[in-house]
Order: sequence, then C-alpha cells, then structure tokens
Amino acid sequence: MTRAPRFALLPILLAAASACGPPSPPPTSRPAVTENAPRVLVFTKTAEFRHESIPDGIKAVTEMGAKNGYAVDATEDAAAFNDTNLARYKVVIFLSTTGDVLDARQQDAFESYVQHGGGFVGVHAATDTEYDWAWYTKLVGAQFASHPKIQEAVIDVSDRDHISTKHLPAQWKRTDEWYNFRDHPTDKAGGTLRILATLDESTYEGGSMPASHPVIWCQEFDGGRAWYTALGHTKESYAEENFLKMLLGGIQWAGGL
Repeated sequence: MTRAPRFALLPILLAAASACGPPSPPPTSRPAVTENAPRVLVFTKTAEFRHESIPDGIKAVTEMGAKNGYAVDATEDAAAFNDTNLARYKVVIFLSTTGDVLDARQQDAFESYVQHGGGFVGVHAATDTEYDWAWYTKLVGAQFASHPKIQEAVIDVSDRDHISTKHLPAQWKRTDEWYNFRDHPTDKAGGTLRILATLDESTYEGGSMPASHPVIWCQEFDGGRAWYTALGHTKESYAEENFLKMLLGGIQWAGGL
C-alpha cells in the first residue's frame, strides 16, 4: 500500500488542531447583561404627535444597555405603571411621549416610584406630555410651546462636569428640532435645576425664550433624579456619537448606574 508523504498530512493535522483549540477571545469585553442586571424601562406611548424616530431611539437605548451592563424593556402599555412592575427598574425613560398617556392610578404609581428613589429620563417630546399633571411638569421641568423648522444651531455646553455633557465641546453645532418652552425651566422645575446646556438663539431662526434657552438639564426631585434633553427629534440623532454619549450619561446619572 502506498503511503502519503508526511508533509502532505501536515495541513490536515494543523486544521484539526485549530478546530479543537480554544476559541479566540472577543475583540472587546463588554459587561454581561445578567438576570440580576439593572433594568431600564423605555416608555413610548403617544396620544398626540408621534415621532418617526421612536424605533431608532428604542434600538439605540437597547444597544447601549447591552454594551453597559443593563437590561432594557420598551413598552407603550401604560398598564406597566404599577407599583410592582415599576419597582423592577432603576430608570424610566419617556422617549418622545406626547399627550395624556397615564391615568390617575398610573400617575400615582409613577409618583411613588420616583419618591422611592427611581430615576427619570425625558427625551425631546417628554415635555409635550401630561400638561395637566402638575407633579409631572415639575419632574420634567418644562412644557413645550412651539418649534421652528428643523435646522442647524449651536448649543453652549455650560456645564461640562456632568457625566452626560463632559465629552461635549463647549460649542456644539448640530441639527435638530429646537423646542421653545411655555416658561423658563427654572420657574417650573420642582427641584434645584442644574442647567447643563443652552441654545444660542443667534445661530438659528425661531427661538423665542426671553432669557437663556436651556435644552439639557437635571435635578434631584421628590426623592429621585430627573434628567431631560430637548434634543432627539430626528432619526439621525440616534446614530450620532455625541448625542448617544449624552443620553447614556443621563441614564447613568438618573439611575446611579
């Protein structure tokens, strides 16, 4: 019987050794989202205008959770606002909610959640939500009034010590839908408002705030923490690195993550 030369068997042996060897390590290590990981609830119910960017926002927050060790649930079902369910979450995000989205019992449950240390993050149209619920207005810090067309503007990042804004340039130029508010947030918020960034109204058309024009702020309020950004109307926002880092910082600050 004719035998194959030894060197002819070498590729076969090397392939077998490679197949049986240990797997290559992942290119980067990520915090594992375990069963006991902190949880974040993204709430997207709308009773008025509905933003096309909501699915992009849910996807972005979910991906951030996977990379940073927290689990994310998304719902439009207001029945999720009960004491038992809300106790599962470190942060509740109102992602471009609009109109009257919670009934009286659900409002009571959410108030209790914050009063027991729960975190709140409001994104964009969260200020176009629950106008008749005075406690919520104090929590989110403002009520939407109007907006001009989508356009580029400059944001003055006045507080770069906060986790949500420390990565941003002092003047941050970007395109979005810029909200005017019915009153200045420092007059409506329930706690001591920490303004993180304001709009430079000289850099775009349609601003109508009488003094400064806050667009990112936070506060400790009624036992919990609340963080809000007026940014986030466009689908493109949720693929923008600076915006996503800002949003992640807001979630981490509000929930102590």
